[in-house]
Amino acid sequence: MRTWIRRSLIALVGVTVLAGSLAAYGHRYHRDHHRGMAQVSAEDVAEWRGKLLQRAGKELELDAAQSQRLGLLFDKLNEQRSALVGSTTDPRAAMQQLIAGDRFDRAAATTLVEEKTGAVRAKGPEVIEAAADFYDSLQPAQQAKLREFMAQRRGHWRG
Repeated sequence: MRTWIRRSLIALVGVTVLAGSLAAYGHRYHRDHHRGMAQVSAEDVAEWRGKLLQRAGKELELDAAQSQRLGLLFDKLNEQRSALVGSTTDPRAAMQQLIAGDRFDRAAATTLVEEKTGAVRAKGPEVIEAAADFYDSLQPAQQAKLREFMAQRRGHWRG
């Protein structure tokens, strides 16, 4: 077989595998409750907050002050998430715009990265403070339970 035909077939197979992988990945994270970050409604957030407070309160035996601090931490994390999403309604389309032309749009990519890192810089200290306040309010036994829970959940986030 000629070299150029062989190379063309290898390239075609590679592109097909890549496209299939991207399609499968996109499908997995956009079905049911695994919607993109931009598609999370205020009702979903309120429901998650309630479930988190209820489960953590039960598992860690939180008192009212600790529950309040955990609620504040959740709110700060949600503010961080909202700041990261920004005004983007379709993050996938924003990423596709970077490769829409013949050349990668470096200026748009840089702007996107600066926007996201700016959001982290702006909201990060508040999240750290809320996390520290919550953790420091826990009794040593509660801290141990939290560490144990996080060690068990390692690698099992999102399905």
